[in-house]
Amino acid sequence: MNQSYTVKIDAFEGPLDLLLHLINHYEIDIYDIPVAEITEQYMAYIHTMQQLELDIASEYLVMAATLIAIKSQMLLPNQELEVEDEEYEEEDPREELMRRLIEYRKYKEAAQELKDKEEEANQIYTRPPQQIETEDKEAKPVMTQGDITIYDMIGAMQKLLNKKKWEQPLETRVQRQEIPIQERMDEVMSQIKSTPHGLRFFDLFPQPTRSHIVVTFIAILELMKNREILCEQSKHFEELVVYKLEE
Repeated sequence: MNQSYTVKIDAFEGPLDLLLHLINHYEIDIYDIPVAEITEQYMAYIHTMQQLELDIASEYLVMAATLIAIKSQMLLPNQELEVEDEEYEEEDPREELMRRLIEYRKYKEAAQELKDKEEEANQIYTRPPQQIETEDKEAKPVMTQGDITIYDMIGAMQKLLNKKKWEQPLETRVQRQEIPIQERMDEVMSQIKSTPHGLRFFDLFPQPTRSHIVVTFIAILELMKNREILCEQSKHFEELVVYKLEE
């Protein structure tokens, strides 16, 4: 019997966060959202999540339906009604979504500012005065977590899945090969340690099978969550590079 499994990840912050990510990624004016384009990109991300068998909250599907409804309204011609000798113009169907996004961005920026202040405060330590011995040692560079989000990872996986299409025969019998997450995490760490200058994200997916791709993706997310590795991207649309996080 063909059974699939679903992986639940706590890194997703909600559909507004995904929309805001797409708006920033494609440099879209939040006050003039191209609904057709943003809906297409949003649905592509949802489809990729489904391919990776990730657990998608119902709120993501509700937002997908909302975007499709707004897109349909945008296709209708503008109607101007005369009400008591005054012209009444129908409200832009994007208005409510725009207000929600602006409000969400405001709170997200405030939360990030508070987080930055917390991290800054955590770097302050007090101790009794003591004699400090100076030594001429080369300072070791410190690597940071980077600005890669879960949606950047999904975008990279979307490109990967488009490159590695697997053919499904009409009728076949296969035996599912279970791959332990911890075992794959150890394999990924071994690969990354052998390349001190970083490893391309796509090079971690040599196997074209769906199960291997899904397990590898989850293993990478777990390693990032445990602050054992980091992913960096020089600029938009460039390849992701994976590094071992220095202790």
